[in-house]
Amino acid sequence: MSEKQPFIVFGAPDIQQQEIDEVVASLRAGWLGTGAKVARFEREFAAYKGIAADHAAATNACTAALHVSMIAAGLAPGDEVITTALTFCATVNAIIHAGATPVLADVDPVTMDIDPRDVEARITERTRAILPVHFAGRSCDMDALMQIARRHDLKVIEDCAHAIETEYHGQKTGTFGNFGCFSFYVTKNVVTGEGGMVIAQNERDIARIKVLALHGMSKDAWHRFDDAGYKHYFVAEAGFKYNMMDLQAAIGIHQLARIETSWHKRQAIWSLYQQAFADLPVTRPAEPERDTRHAYHLYTLLVGERQSGMSRDAFLDAMTRAGIGVGVHYLSIPEHPYYQQHYGWRVEDYPHAMRIGRQTVSIPLSAKLNEGEIERIIRSVRAVLSGA
Repeated sequence: MSEKQPFIVFGAPDIQQQEIDEVVASLRAGWLGTGAKVARFEREFAAYKGIAADHAAATNACTAALHVSMIAAGLAPGDEVITTALTFCATVNAIIHAGATPVLADVDPVTMDIDPRDVEARITERTRAILPVHFAGRSCDMDALMQIARRHDLKVIEDCAHAIETEYHGQKTGTFGNFGCFSFYVTKNVVTGEGGMVIAQNERDIARIKVLALHGMSKDAWHRFDDAGYKHYFVAEAGFKYNMMDLQAAIGIHQLARIETSWHKRQAIWSLYQQAFADLPVTRPAEPERDTRHAYHLYTLLVGERQSGMSRDAFLDAMTRAGIGVGVHYLSIPEHPYYQQHYGWRVEDYPHAMRIGRQTVSIPLSAKLNEGEIERIIRSVRAVLSGA
């Protein structure tokens, strides 16, 4: 009997010795909370995005980044924010927690990004912002969305959780709108375990976000307890506990330093998948559009009974039995009971998001994958679909 092969974890991070050494150095120094390494990570992330060093603020999650961005944007109860029907629940929840009302738009059936035409169709006198999500690493149509925002005097808050490296017509995502929000969750392209970042056009907005993200205090712990002596703080407004720790930034600093190397690895894997699955009865992701840069965060296949001869969930089960970790990105937002009950959303009103959400499956796409694991993933996908 052949030995059982190890399970390939979906989205396993590529952690190397530099990250380990930096975390150990932080532990030995005794400074675990927000401090010099968070400040360094902010500066280096801003440099990567080509913006001023003081226009970036680290948070403990992208969800937190979205929440404080909407508060800094001045959204008030009754204000509407239009976002995509195909996203993680955090996008919509952040709108709700900011006191605004989420409004969903359907997606383009090919790119799976929010459809600008549907965005414009859903604008009302209460609309105050658009929250586009750059799905799987592919940029939204930012020309069209920014034109809509300018015509209707709307704020734009970009959800770039999948799109750190993404570019659209030579411009980096997150730099189009008033705010860009990023994720460093354990499965993302740059990892800190948990963590996020806000970048903003306006320096005053970032200054306010930094206050909001740490209880609303005028001084953070690093500046209160450093060797220059104790400094009193004052609470400027009712804030949140959203700050990033040095322990997280210690990982992120070195992840960010390898971002281009990791991007090339994922690009190569993505291309191998595209070639390997070309003859299978599935829908592969569209190739990147001209004059754009795809972040290659997710590789998603659409698997459905009519085309593939098996359901998406049957495919998920078969891949798991084969020892391959898989994900679903995502069931459309109107599929979830909470939103049905509170907003009356019906899945049928967002037909493209509904179909994609019921057929989509993500297979591993990580810079940590080795050649043997990639070959095994390809063999497993082909075997499962060939036996359908």
